Amino acid sequence: MKKLINSPENVVREALEGIALAHADRVRVSLDPFYIVRKDAPVKGKVGLVSGGGSGHEPMHGGFVGLGMLDAACPGHVFTSPTPDQMFEASKAANGGAGILHIVKNYTGDVMNFDLAADMLREEKIDVASVLTDDDVAVQDSLWTAGRRGVGLTVLMEKLLGAAAEKGADLANLKTLGDSIRATGRSMGLALTSCTVPHAGKPSFELGENEMELGIGIHGEPGRKRVPIAPADEIAEMLMEPVLSDLPFKHGDNIILFVNGMGGTPLIELYIIYRKAAEIAGKHGLKIVRNLVGSYITSLEMAGTSITALRADDNLISLWDAPVNTPALRWGV
Repeated sequence: MKKLINSPENVVREALEGIALAHADRVRVSLDPFYIVRKDAPVKGKVGLVSGGGSGHEPMHGGFVGLGMLDAACPGHVFTSPTPDQMFEASKAANGGAGILHIVKNYTGDVMNFDLAADMLREEKIDVASVLTDDDVAVQDSLWTAGRRGVGLTVLMEKLLGAAAEKGADLANLKTLGDSIRATGRSMGLALTSCTVPHAGKPSFELGENEMELGIGIHGEPGRKRVPIAPADEIAEMLMEPVLSDLPFKHGDNIILFVNGMGGTPLIELYIIYRKAAEIAGKHGLKIVRNLVGSYITSLEMAGTSITALRADDNLISLWDAPVNTPALRWGV
């Protein structure tokens, strides 16, 4: 195992200490318990958006804390759900009096712990609601979930709901908007290599020299099948066709198209995938009105990509264009 770490036990703490030093203009970091909160939190009269999950998927979620996105994020240990106490304290730190919205990826530990944290918040007379992401079309159930996994759509949802909250949307409207986004976005991913969890010290799974895993999860969970490695255009087709057929998207729909890197994929390769994905979208009569290309929800150093497509009306386009100022996503400011 070759990693730029000191010891597996201190990876998350030391990364948080680095974030605190690097982004003190945007965020504050708590080390007991672990959470990241926007520097000006709580914002009075604004619904607080809180998300979280295991570390190892950076920049999600801590990189998306700030103006126009999340108010707080809870990092668990690598590929491990944060605890209810973390979620509770982060939510309290983000509470500006208008309630808290939890954005939860559909993994059993995340769902259970956010539910427990919500119960704790209600005991404190804090209004709380949640939105689930379960956009992965690759498998119906996985080692980590009941139902589909929450993957790339989470990034888009955090941006869109963050903009709506910044504009003053109340908790009920944010919940409704989040459920609508959940219903109209789909994703699928693929891995060329495994990743190595620091405390495990060895790859999560083995892939042959000429193999790739189609439909991989962000924790290295198995996908639909293991297939021979293929050219980028064929890979884009393997990912786009299941995504576009699942809703299904309709001819003439506007979409936001997100091509994501899994942590070990250079940007030059992601643009090759985007090129073909855009061509496929056009053949289906879809208009790409906004896009995102880069490594935003990763799986440590895994080489691979995922594609997310979200149907976008004028309201979502406006929210996408709204200012955002976080460590990992910034425009309009």
